[in-house]
Amino acid sequence: MTTTTPVIAGFYPDPSICRVGDDYYLATSSFEYFPGVPLFHSRDLIHWEQLGNILDRPSQLEIGIGASRGIYAPTLRFHDGRFWLVTTNVSQAKGQLIVTAEDPRGPWTDPVFVEDAGGIDPDLAWDLDGRCYLTWTTSAGIMQASVDPVAGILLEEPRRMWSGTGLQYPEAPHLYHREGWWYLLIAEGGTERGHSVSIARSRSITGPFEGAPGNPIFSHRSTREPIQNVGHSDLVELPDGTWAAVFLGVRARGGTPLFHTNGRETFLAGITWSDGWPTYDESRYDVAAVDHSFTDDLAGLHPRWISPDANPSELVKDGQLLPGGLLAVRARDEAWSFSVTVAPSNFRQVLRLDDRHWCSLDLSPDRVVARLRIGPLEQELASAPVTGPVTLRITAKEPTFGGPDDIELGFITGTTYKELTRFDGRYLSTEVAGGFTGRTLGLQSLAEATTIHEVTYTSRT
Repeated sequence: MTTTTPVIAGFYPDPSICRVGDDYYLATSSFEYFPGVPLFHSRDLIHWEQLGNILDRPSQLEIGIGASRGIYAPTLRFHDGRFWLVTTNVSQAKGQLIVTAEDPRGPWTDPVFVEDAGGIDPDLAWDLDGRCYLTWTTSAGIMQASVDPVAGILLEEPRRMWSGTGLQYPEAPHLYHREGWWYLLIAEGGTERGHSVSIARSRSITGPFEGAPGNPIFSHRSTREPIQNVGHSDLVELPDGTWAAVFLGVRARGGTPLFHTNGRETFLAGITWSDGWPTYDESRYDVAAVDHSFTDDLAGLHPRWISPDANPSELVKDGQLLPGGLLAVRARDEAWSFSVTVAPSNFRQVLRLDDRHWCSLDLSPDRVVARLRIGPLEQELASAPVTGPVTLRITAKEPTFGGPDDIELGFITGTTYKELTRFDGRYLSTEVAGGFTGRTLGLQSLAEATTIHEVTYTSRT
């Protein structure tokens, strides 16, 4: 039996995990969204709570950096009483970015950049003598050098490491020590359908590394598995000496070529060791579907709120949405509805994949308009008059066109719901739009401040 349910649903890719005592902490990529690098906590690896976002100040991460740019693939580790996070801001040509904190809830330091380590997907590991090593991905393969993580200075010339079995895009290196061996885990094959996990080992953290005889050790490529694109994994040792893995995957749906809409999500598997090599056990954990429903009046800003073009804390004041950027949350289910109740005003409700792929309900004092943008094409689909308070609603429903879902746009005045339009959800999928993110659901004041009476996200089964 293979896993079908993410432990962290929605656009939370490239998971990295560490354990401190009985507590587990997990961080993921965030790309163009601010604040960056969401951080989660769990005691059982199955149920996760978001503690906050690690890069939550403009001094740590600039705002408005473009679709699928920004923060790629963090590694989260705990060493010598401190949490360490290393990642890449691909919008800055400054090498790898390191921040630290004594408390995972923050504050986290302003970043130190390892400018001589250009590339992506960095990892930090400390050998048995306490020497720190930075391992990262370049176009030439996996590289490594010892590093001063406080100063951000490489202490030696980088060396080329084992870089997989020959599949494209070897990346996402992580190092682990177990029973006298150092293990180098990587992703290869690209983060689409050919994605996979491979591993090598050495008696020394610097190599040379020998690949596992069964590489790749984990993949769903060319299968009918409901979860595809699996890879970009990280391992963790449990208090009882057993091991587990987190990895990304997508819930691909609809007709050929299959479509995923919520981005790459975080999944969980057990790890079994045999003859000194790990294998993935997707049946070990019983992960049940989670109800992600919430109601919010924006009186206080939950860490789920993000923005591609603004600081969320500067968009909300006393329950009002101020003019400016888009305030958004991740879509987390295959079927859902997202509603907002406002007085008639100049306001927009959005379902966004990126700047060029979105739909919206645009409200003015007397009218609501449904719009859709696909690449360079933007079209008004329908409109209707409105009076008084109005509830705008976007819904993801079962597909009727062969795509992953149908997207329905409508509104409520009084007790009457009116559907304005619906369309095939494939046009807001990664297979159509490209990029590395997933759907987000947003609110935007287009002129004056808008009073938000209620925002509701509902998981639909």
